[in-house]
Formats: sequence, C-alpha cells, structure tokens
Amino acid sequence: MDRTAEDVNATSPQQDVLWWTLDPESTLSTMHSNENDGLDESEVQLRQRTVGLNVLRSHGRRSSLSILIGQFRSLIVGLLVVACVVALYFGETLEAVAVAVVIVVNTIIGFVTESRAIRSMEALRSLGRTETRVIRSGRTELIDAEMLVPGDIVVLEGGDVVTADLRIVKASKLQADESLLTGESVPVSKATSDVAADAVLAERSCMLYKGTSITRGSGKGIVVTTGMHTELGHISSLVESAEESRTPLEERLDRLGRTLIWVTLGIAVVAVSAGLLQGRDMALMIEMGIALAVATVPEGLPVVATIALATGMREMARRHALINRLSSVETLGATTLILSDKTGTLTENRMTVTRLELSGGEARIGDGGYESDVSPELKLLGDRLLTLCVLCNNASLPTDSTASGTGDPTEIALLKAAASTGLDLGAIQAKWPHIGEEAFDSDVRMMATFHRDRDRVLIAVKGAPDSVLPHCTSRETPEGVLPLTPTDRTRWIQRYEALSAEGLRLLAIASGGEQSTPEEPYNDLTLVGFAAMHDPPRADVAKAIEACHGAGIEVMMITGDGVLTAASIAESVGIPSDMVRRGEDLPELLSGSAPDGHVYARVNPEQKLQLIRHFQDQGHVVAMTGDGVNDAPALKTADIGIAMGVRGTQVAQDASDMILQDDSFATIVSAIDRGRVIFENIRRFLVFLLSCNISEVLIVGLATTAGFPLPILPLQLLFLNFVTDVFPALALGVGRGDAAIMEQPPRSPREDIMERRQWTDVALFGGLITMATLGALYISLVHLHVPSEEVVTITFLTLALAQLWNVLNMRSARTTLLANDVVRNPWVTASLALCVVLVLVALYVPQLSEVLRLRPPSAIEWVLILSASCFPLIVGQLIIAVRGHLQQGEVAHSYGS
Repeated sequence: MDRTAEDVNATSPQQDVLWWTLDPESTLSTMHSNENDGLDESEVQLRQRTVGLNVLRSHGRRSSLSILIGQFRSLIVGLLVVACVVALYFGETLEAVAVAVVIVVNTIIGFVTESRAIRSMEALRSLGRTETRVIRSGRTELIDAEMLVPGDIVVLEGGDVVTADLRIVKASKLQADESLLTGESVPVSKATSDVAADAVLAERSCMLYKGTSITRGSGKGIVVTTGMHTELGHISSLVESAEESRTPLEERLDRLGRTLIWVTLGIAVVAVSAGLLQGRDMALMIEMGIALAVATVPEGLPVVATIALATGMREMARRHALINRLSSVETLGATTLILSDKTGTLTENRMTVTRLELSGGEARIGDGGYESDVSPELKLLGDRLLTLCVLCNNASLPTDSTASGTGDPTEIALLKAAASTGLDLGAIQAKWPHIGEEAFDSDVRMMATFHRDRDRVLIAVKGAPDSVLPHCTSRETPEGVLPLTPTDRTRWIQRYEALSAEGLRLLAIASGGEQSTPEEPYNDLTLVGFAAMHDPPRADVAKAIEACHGAGIEVMMITGDGVLTAASIAESVGIPSDMVRRGEDLPELLSGSAPDGHVYARVNPEQKLQLIRHFQDQGHVVAMTGDGVNDAPALKTADIGIAMGVRGTQVAQDASDMILQDDSFATIVSAIDRGRVIFENIRRFLVFLLSCNISEVLIVGLATTAGFPLPILPLQLLFLNFVTDVFPALALGVGRGDAAIMEQPPRSPREDIMERRQWTDVALFGGLITMATLGALYISLVHLHVPSEEVVTITFLTLALAQLWNVLNMRSARTTLLANDVVRNPWVTASLALCVVLVLVALYVPQLSEVLRLRPPSAIEWVLILSASCFPLIVGQLIIAVRGHLQQGEVAHSYGS
C-alpha cells in the first residue's frame, strides 16, 4: 500500500503517544512496522524526509567569535595595551602604532592557529560515529545511528548504546544503565509488558531511551522517537554547552606562564629603575620595561600546546588511533604497562572453524567444507553440531556466504563453517523458529536459544567448554545419545587441553536435555562436541611488543580464554608465558604472596579492574584494552582506556580514552610513540623560547646596570620577539620527534614539563646568547669605535641571528648536528629562512629600517655579527656532544653491570 506524508506524520515522533502504555503488537501496528521484517527502503526514505536525521543539536562546536575574543583574555595583551597607552602619553606615536600592530598580528596568528587546531579536533571527534543493528526488508543491517527512523526494528545486545527511544518488543535478561537520565547507577531490568500511563521515566520498564546502554541480555525494540524528540533531546535543548576542560598539560603551561610574568615584571622594574638612576629618558625606560616584560613571557604557550596536541591527534587518527580525550595524548607518553586483550588485538580476530571434535573422532573443515577423509557418520554428527551453531546464534550472513557478516566474529565464523559444509542456513532457521533466548552471561560464560518444531522445543547451547561440560549428563554419538561417564568427561577435558595448547579457541556445543526448561536451560545437557577455531596472531604484534620492551614498557596479556590457549598465543607474539596466572589466583597476587605474571587467563571483568588498581598502586601508568560492556569500568579506571573500534561495543568505546579503529596492538605502540614526541616537542619549544627571552632580559638589564648604551630599542625588541620567537617555536612544536624516542624508558607521570635539565638548558643557552651579544657590544664600542647611536644595529643583528641559530641547539644529545629531528623538520628550515629574510628586510628596506633605527653594517661589522651570533651554536653543540658521550657511557656501564 502506498504511503503518503500524512500517513508518516501519524507515526512521527511529533505525535504525543504514551508508548509505554501500549503492548508490543499495538505499538507495531501504530508504527506500521513488522518485528521480523522491519521497514522497507522506500518507507525508510519517506520517513527520513519527514522526520529528518536522528541527531541532537550540537552544542560542542566553539564559535569563531569566542575563539577571537579568547585571544584578548590574556595578561600579555593587557601589557601590550599598557605599552601602547604609555607611548601615546609620552608622544611616541610611532612606538604606539608599532605596539598596536603587534597586538593585531599576534591576535591574528593566535586566532588562525587556534581555530585550525580546534576545528581539527572537532573533526576528529566526529569520526567516532555510532552504529546500530536494524532489521530492514527482513535483513539485519549495521547502519549509522543517525539514519534511524520511527518504526525501525533495532536488535539489541549487551554492550550496545541505545541510539533512539525504543518500545521493547522482545527481551531476554535485558538490563540497561539509565543513570544518564535517572541518576540511578544500578542497571534496570527490562521487559515487554506495558506499564501505567502515570509511570515516571525510571519505572517505564518496557522502554529504552537514547543515550542509555545495554548492560546485559538481548532483545528487540521499535524506534518510537528520534533526534531532538527523544527524552535526551528534550534535556539537551535545555542544557547550555559546557566549556571544554583544559588538559593537565595546558594547565601546567598556564601556571608556568603566569609565574614567568611576575618574575619578569620584577626584572623589568629593576632594569628600568637602574636606567632612571643613571639619568636615562623616563619615557624610553618605561617603554623598555614593558617591552622587556612582554618579550620575556612566552605568550604563545597555550596556542603552541593546542597545536602540538591537535597535530598529534591528527597523526594518531591517520594511524588508526582515535583520541576521545585531549589529555590522553599527554598521558600516552608516560605509559609504563599495557594490559592487552588477546582476541583481535594480539590476534587477527579472523575466526575460522578448522575442526569439529566429536564423540566419534575429529572432523576437519576447510574452505570447501569437510575434508575428504571425514566419514559419513562423522559428517552426520558434525552437521548436527553445526545446526545447533546456526540456531544458537545472533549473527547473520549475506546471500554470498563468503562475504563478511553482521554480528560477533565468533558467531559469524560458526555460520560460515555451516554454510561451507552445504547446510542451508535459511532452511534450518525456518524449520526451528526462534521463540526465546537465554542471553550470554559473562559470569556463566554460556548462552542458550529456544526453538519450536510443531510440538517439540529444542534448546541449543554454546559456551566455554569448562562451563558447559559440568552441565552435561550425556553425549551424542554416531550410535545415538549415551551417558557421559566420568571416564568420558576426563577424555573430553584432555582433548580440550590438547587443542588449547595449540592456540585454538574452543566452544562446547550442546542441546537441552529432558529436564531442561526455559527457566533452567542448562540442566541435563547433551554434549555434541567442540567447535575449534583458529585465530592467527597478527603479523606485526611480535615486533610491536619488542619495541615496547625496548621502550621500557611492560606488556601483559589478560584474557577470558583458557590457560593453555593464552600461553600458546603469548609465546607466539613474544610475551613471556612461563608464568601464567588464573583469575582465581588474584587474591594471592594482590596480597603480595605470589609474584606477578605476564599472562592472566580466565579473568573476568571485575578481576581486570582489580589488576589495574594493583599495578597502579605499584606506580605504573596503565593502558588497558577492552571491547565488552563489562570492560567499561576497567577502561575508565585505567590511565589510558583503549577500546576496540571494529569489534568493541559502543559502551566500551564511550568509556575509553582511545579507540583503535583497526583493533591492532601495533597501533597502541604507535600512539605511545606520538604521545612521547608531543611532550618532547613542547619541552623543546619551551626551552627555546625561554632561553631566547631570558637572554633579552639579561642583555638589556646587564648593559643598563653597567652604564653601556641601550643595546636594543623597545621597537627592535618587539620585532625580535615577534620574528625570532614565534615562527621557529611553532615549527618545533610540530616536529616528528627523535627516531630513537622509543628506545628510552617512559618518563614519570609526576615529572613536570620543566625539570632541572630543562631549566639548566634555558640558563645555558640564554647565557651563551647574552655573552655573544654583550661581547659584540663591547668590541663595537671599544675596538671598532662604533658610535653609541649606531652600535644598536650590531647588537640587534647579533641577537636576532644568535636566537635563530639557537633552534639547532634543541636537538637531542643522542643525535648529531647534521642528523637529527630538528634539522629534518621542514618547518624549522622554512621558519629559519623566513626569519632571516624578515631580518634583512628590516635592515635594508628604508621605511622599516628608519622605524627600527637600523643602518646597514660595514663588512667588518658583518664579520663581527656573524662570528658572535655563531658563538652560542658552536659552544652549545660542543656541550651537547659531551652530554651525549656521557649518556652513552652511563648506558654502557648499566649494561656492563
């Protein structure tokens, strides 16, 4: 029947219907939908045009105006404004205009760079799209949640985030976390029965609301409202956007900047007072004092930090690591321990059923089905096992059975194995229609489904062998169903251990016995056999783990699989497997009565949380991987929670700090590398900027105190601060980092961004620049007899070039002058070239040189300028070389001992 827009409006979210008062059938009828078939594509498109996308209005985007206004909320800008006013008061119009230009240009640079960084981070966050499973035209599909429309049938499992307001039409042990809406932290049980019209939101047990999450069980729901018409949408429309919190790194930089402001203001006051006592012009000295204060404080700190972090986020996203929280970029560099899951992270998550362990023997399966040596009797038993696998399954395959399916990789592997042997999946599901389900429970590690054929009910069970076997009282054989004797049970356990030792993952498949009921599905089970699956280790994992060891990072495997399977995989990827711990051993480990291992098997989510806290108490910065809804608490507790982007649940992804879009362990190592590089880049930027700025204060202060002519004028100081500071500093902030950074141990998380070594370098390089500039001043006055009003050109050029060459002193002591990451950074080369050109323009363009009071130097003066400006670079490189030699000696000594 053709549907009109008026028909759709009747089922749109604008309709004020108390959906919790309707039973499932009435809801489906009202929404013109079908539980098994859902909507067809034409109906979806019609409703999409009527109700729009399933999205909330975004309050998170920061406006360009707020970014622009933010550039003026700075004590630095205030000091510049004061300088401008003082210059006008004393009639120094040229200086006032120059300072105003500095304010404008500084604002433009800050606005442009911060805008690009913020927009980049906003774009990266939008990559983490939420997907949901729906039934459309009788097929289960995975679609973007924003494409949902009223009437869609959503398939729900534990770990899913609810992406629209739903009326539940089917439920099995279904529970939801509704704390987002109700504040109640305990999961709420859900059912299909309608409730009273006056039931408050927390009591609407037949409803699921957008933004909440499924903590347990499975079910189906029909979409009744989407987007801003959902309960979350109503709340969202009343809530103003909260300002994004600053990262710990940005806070530390901000504190450092404020401290430097007061320190340098004190220095400026002393320098100005000394000049006034010597009878110098008051207006000139006040301007000089303000210029000194402005020049000394690294006003680019917040911008460069934001750019460095945003650049790191982009680089990580390019390497398939999506960062949820900006502060995580900083924490990554301090990671000392990675607790990694096995499946999909260390392995390829490419599950393939390779053999069936049956009572009559072993049946191997290849791409074309059973191998040729499998007997007809074993094939019949194997078909029986695979039939149960098809029934006890929530995944689906497209028509082409070789294509990827929708659902859990393990369940997809079971369906593909059944299809490869020639079984008709559709016919099996039609013969045994699904009438109920006991959802998978991480505590019992089993699931069961109920199916009817005429008057008969079949219960299909699958789960971990050590969980299923205790519930089995019989076994299926080619001769029929026989009792499972103690001897038989021992043999099955031995087969389970032998296959696990080969690194295979096993599922026990069973059927319900005569005493089994929907209320107690695991009574009196009949064991059919094991499905053995192979999931090969990722090719790049061993190398990545070796890189972690070289970087001083420990790697431990935590898995729910058995001990033998875990040990086999760990050994193949380079994790020590000589000491495998079980989850049940945890009390001994936590009490300290047993040593820690590197492999933890049969660990449940609660024990993962305990292990994380245990290692954090030992001083580790812990990164932990997870994919299930039950992993969410551990992911939140870890210093870096890492969720799987391919197979991870939405709840796990929302709880994490980082999402692996390829589920690869190597991506974690790559992200840690970038985290270290970002921190080191910001350190280098700080050392460079502070050493240059402190040299300016020392040069003016010492020269003034000693009675020399002013070595540099206020406008010249502002020009230098703007040219030789900003561009090289920005270039250092986006460098690719030291190639050997992953050969160093992780830094302490308590380590400040400016430690003793960094402050030593600031004093060292700042002192060398000061010596060079004051030396040029002395030689010009005493030996070259340059007039005092002209000597300022020599000191200006010496200081400018010395600061530019100082960039090369920012290399690591582990590198050489011509082979290091600073030299290889194309932005550093470009910034140096640009700054040299700007300095020459200031010198040789008449209008600008007149404003800055400069004159072209003579040949002998150029020799002095170039020689003096290279002095800090030459001495600095010698000191760095000695430092590198001493560091190598320390390493050699530690190895020798």
